[in-house]
Amino acid sequence: MTADVIVIGAGFAGLYAVRRAVSTGLSVLGIEAAPDVGGTWYWNRYPGARCDVESVDYSYSFDEALQQSWTWSERFAAQPEILAYLRHVADRFDLRRHYRFGVDVIGAEFDQEAGGWRVRTRDISQGGESSHAAQFFVCATGCLSAVNRPDIPGADDFAGDVYFTAAWPREDPDLRGKRVGLIGTGSSGIQAVPIIAGQAERLVVFQRSANYSIPMPNRPWSAEEQRRIREEYPERRRMSAYASAGTPHGTYHKKALEADPDERIEALWRRWREGGVLFAKTFPDQNSDPAANDVAREFAEERIREIVHDPVVAADLIPVDHPIGTKRICTDAGYYATFNRDNVRLVNLRREPIDAIVPEGVRTGAATYPCDVLVFATGFDALTGALTRIDPSGPRGARLRDIWADGPVTFLGLMVPGLPNLFTISGPGSPSVLANMVLHAEVQVDWVIELMLTARRLGVHEVEPRRDAADAWTEHVAKAAEQTLFPKASSSWYLGANIEGKKRIFMPYAGGFGTYRRHCEAVADQNYAGLVLTTR
Repeated sequence: MTADVIVIGAGFAGLYAVRRAVSTGLSVLGIEAAPDVGGTWYWNRYPGARCDVESVDYSYSFDEALQQSWTWSERFAAQPEILAYLRHVADRFDLRRHYRFGVDVIGAEFDQEAGGWRVRTRDISQGGESSHAAQFFVCATGCLSAVNRPDIPGADDFAGDVYFTAAWPREDPDLRGKRVGLIGTGSSGIQAVPIIAGQAERLVVFQRSANYSIPMPNRPWSAEEQRRIREEYPERRRMSAYASAGTPHGTYHKKALEADPDERIEALWRRWREGGVLFAKTFPDQNSDPAANDVAREFAEERIREIVHDPVVAADLIPVDHPIGTKRICTDAGYYATFNRDNVRLVNLRREPIDAIVPEGVRTGAATYPCDVLVFATGFDALTGALTRIDPSGPRGARLRDIWADGPVTFLGLMVPGLPNLFTISGPGSPSVLANMVLHAEVQVDWVIELMLTARRLGVHEVEPRRDAADAWTEHVAKAAEQTLFPKASSSWYLGANIEGKKRIFMPYAGGFGTYRRHCEAVADQNYAGLVLTTR
């Protein structure tokens, strides 16, 4: 089959890419490894999985009728509701007919003679391989989709059941009466711990690096709130369109140290009660000025000490290796209080690292912890992993792994030099995980589709960024990060620190979503300056 566009992925970005392309008259083939739509929200079904952006913002804005017809039940939607929403979108716009599900992409090569991509796939259940051709190749593979399976000695020897939060079974395993060991305390681990603790006979949490987490005061939307949300949606979207994080929430009107102490505490309490990642944006200088960051950090640490009864455990739960917010702030429903339970134990792996996994459990330098079940909340090879595993190759033999050997190089976080007609959505060099991912996907996909249509109108067969333009954008991304405290979190997955051997480079664009959007618009307005458009 030859299509105009091949889209990998059926999450928020992939579905919108298919919808947008089809609506302009382009023929599209969608490819998805899962048996249905959902992307990240299909696979991430672990206990407690929930979005940390308010549901009314973490939704499509491109269709007013869709926006007005869907009712979110909660302030912060849980995985089942987000998945139901994406299935509803797929039904509403008849998107499944453009997809092949249960198909894994195993490689891709640019065929210069044909002027397009040949994408190789494997049927996951049947095992057969196929090849598909298209002029354009859109990788909506997700920032958080390539599961990180850490190489721990003895992992294959464990006699019990093993689960990954990033690839949780479709049917929840029964953990009642089980001794569970959970490795990893990032977002998924922090969300899962309170629920697993309430089911298991005993839970041991193995923590390598503590993370800051802010309570998520979730609640159902009232009927009046739902009415008001629908009424105010246009203004809410207008405020989000060029906002720093793609949501309508701003920061306090003064810098942290410009406010008097009482003002600062009041502002911090307000954000603590609002909950979630917004706490990282209480003050406008919180992520750039160490003194401002200390104000927020000390407040959060006081709250942890208030919640956790044992001062030693509280001290272990307080991060010592990064300013608050420079690793993504987690959100939770009772995480810290869970460590007051008699059936929960925290093991600080910096004091007693894991020696090996043994048949009966986990052995550290100090003890062996018996486990019937191991849960790996070890996250993803973020931002680049899903792309480098495909490792597409360009017309001059350049492979993505080689191009990115010293860190990802992109133009606007959308294109890669040496790989014409290939587009990356929500990947490195774009705000991606630092912004509202749904609005972010719409902006990027719209830019990509408009470029495709321009190429068709002009008779252009190949579009590719110049290497110097990509280098300049990549340098701009690095400088934007240097203006913040983000690089100080040396163990962050923003830098790839969770993946052995991965180059340590801050990958997202930290200059703000609105600034990024203006950069994209400027390039288009300047007739796609920085790109080489080739006709035959």
